[in-house]
Amino acid sequence: MAKNILLIISGGIAAYKALELIRRLRERGHGVRVVMSAAAGEFITPLSVAALSGQPVHGDLFSLTEEAAMGHIELSRAADLIIVAPASADLIAKAAQGLASDLAATLLLATDTRVLYAPSMNVRMWLNPATQRNVAVLRQDGAAFVGPGDGAMACGEFGPGRMAEVPEIIAAAEALLEQSCKIALPTAASGPLAGRHVVITSGPTHEPIDPVRYIANRSSGRQGHALAAAAQAAGARVTLVSGPVALPPPSGVHVVGIETARDMLAATSIALPADIFIAAAAVAEFDS
Repeated sequence: MAKNILLIISGGIAAYKALELIRRLRERGHGVRVVMSAAAGEFITPLSVAALSGQPVHGDLFSLTEEAAMGHIELSRAADLIIVAPASADLIAKAAQGLASDLAATLLLATDTRVLYAPSMNVRMWLNPATQRNVAVLRQDGAAFVGPGDGAMACGEFGPGRMAEVPEIIAAAEALLEQSCKIALPTAASGPLAGRHVVITSGPTHEPIDPVRYIANRSSGRQGHALAAAAQAAGARVTLVSGPVALPPPSGVHVVGIETARDMLAATSIALPADIFIAAAAVAEFDS
């Protein structure tokens, strides 16, 4: 499932994680082009980013050579997915308000491609009502979010605001890519759940120990799949997030296949919001 990904790196101490993200995405076969904000350049160098991505780094909205060919439009159109990691409070605010004051913000305004934000900021900045309003606006506009997580921060405080780890971002990105490649199914015209969105998790997860072995359980997925079929028959639009099972997908149900617990969390987060959520999966109690 090799795709073209545009990575936007905004300013923040977590910018160093973007280097690992680029490397891991390329290992999985994805092409990565990178835009850095001016603030991002205070934490990591364009030379490091270019070396890992194998592509020139973009950052100047008024580049004489690139903008002669409307480079900001070309960048936004060529990507299958845009990832903003780290996503600072400043860039989230610009995107929510539709500002176009630099290349990163302009790209987010000029694109019709799905955007995945990985926020990173001080806990008080993340919990500030202004930031929460901006995130809500972006979610309503169709953007997806992964993280932030809880933990100790560079400033010495503790709480939500840490950027999601690279494996979590990749799992969320690939779940979003798989979902965005599907053709949307029409909502049933009648039934008690007509017009409702139901998200259901089903089956086991496989947690790898090494390239050969994994920890799992004997969940068959029958319950989750049966619930999905019943919800679809009742008129709902159903998203079924399923671990590895030997069952055929229920007719008329959008199925997102996953393997690990992190994959399931990422796919479920992207599928939300929902009118009804049913957690029928048997998640293996092990995290590598």
